Amino acid sequence: MNASPAGSPAPADNHAPSYYAATAGPLPAFPALEGELRADVCVVGGGFSGLNAALELAERGLSVVLLEARVLGWGASGRNGGQLIRGLGHDLERFRPLLGADGVRALQLMGLEAVEIVRQRIERHAIDCDLAWGYCDLATRARHVAHLQAECAELQALGYRHELRLLEAGQMHEVIGSERYCGGLLDMGSGHLHPLRLVLGEAAAAQALGVRLFERSAVTKIDHGREVCVHTARGRVRAASLVLAGNAHLGDLEPALAGKVLPAGSYLIATEPLSPALAAELLPQNLAVCDQRVVLDYFRLSADRRLLFGGACHYSGRDPRDIAGYMRPKMLKVFPQLAGVRIDYQWGGMIGIGANRLPQIGRLPGQPNVYYAQGYSGHGLNATHLAGRLLAEAIAGQQGGGFDLFARVPHRRFPGGPRLRAPLLALGMLWQRLRELC
Repeated sequence: MNASPAGSPAPADNHAPSYYAATAGPLPAFPALEGELRADVCVVGGGFSGLNAALELAERGLSVVLLEARVLGWGASGRNGGQLIRGLGHDLERFRPLLGADGVRALQLMGLEAVEIVRQRIERHAIDCDLAWGYCDLATRARHVAHLQAECAELQALGYRHELRLLEAGQMHEVIGSERYCGGLLDMGSGHLHPLRLVLGEAAAAQALGVRLFERSAVTKIDHGREVCVHTARGRVRAASLVLAGNAHLGDLEPALAGKVLPAGSYLIATEPLSPALAAELLPQNLAVCDQRVVLDYFRLSADRRLLFGGACHYSGRDPRDIAGYMRPKMLKVFPQLAGVRIDYQWGGMIGIGANRLPQIGRLPGQPNVYYAQGYSGHGLNATHLAGRLLAEAIAGQQGGGFDLFARVPHRRFPGGPRLRAPLLALGMLWQRLRELC
């Protein structure tokens, strides 16, 4: 995974040199695991899912050891687009035959609750992560406008408490300095933030609650049983319960889960700092924005007025040789006025995509003390925080119902082995893009 202003790769176990890594401030270092530890729960994975599960468990009085193979926030959690957007997935109505009307409504409400969990966590622990409220869905076609109208009505029916406003083509200049869009849905209950700072703030909060955090401690083997034993190169953890939160980076550690998530590359660039006038011309209300296409664009301003522009989706496992060269034309289609602006940062990351696009939260079949969360399909910033709460509730024996609802949804394995999954999904995405052009 390459990402650097100079184009040179970062050491494999360090943060990719993204805009976020450059502006996160001092990066704390946690030790590698050595020797044997015992805990109520062992968490594998130091991104948002693992950290929030650990934090929520510690708040409930359980002892937790968290193991991260590289450094905390190394994956998508520390390098994503930073867009904090309501919702959990795509087309939740498809689950009505399985979950019923009440189940679908519960999922919809949890998609709103997930953003509130992030809001409350930031406030409670005073995490400085450049949080700004305001988001707009962008329509490029008439059918997108109709979809946004239906979504607005649905949110209002759910009792959404934040400002919503449908925008017509002639009003789009209020939110974006581009002629590309024919409508939008303004949502003041979603927003954007610096994800790596949020990761580090949550890690500090978890550590303060007694969570033992270890970096550069890749798990090599898991012994299952009434007590799990999790092995690393130089140590092991014995625990009553285990949480697997590796998502796209789980690899072969648990093949039953890895086959249900396809790692896909998503890419971002960050411009040089823009003048106040130019930044206000591009995004007058400092909103996070995202269009409605299958292969979408998403972008926003940083706290120091850079445009962070993301999108694309690769399934080959290989990043573009020149991420900036690949992404810059996409940016200029939206904002031709940036033709003379320098690109200071370019980076990519892997997201985990599931076949039905609903987050996968449940117990490992045949292993009632092994829990997992993965497959956020681009909705990870908020959904990971919800997953952490649901996992903690289930492990602590609390009867919330949300965990069981997710666990009822079956998730298909992608056909073929690892070599065939990516090409098959790429063909499916190509078909969806061709349909989009019709």
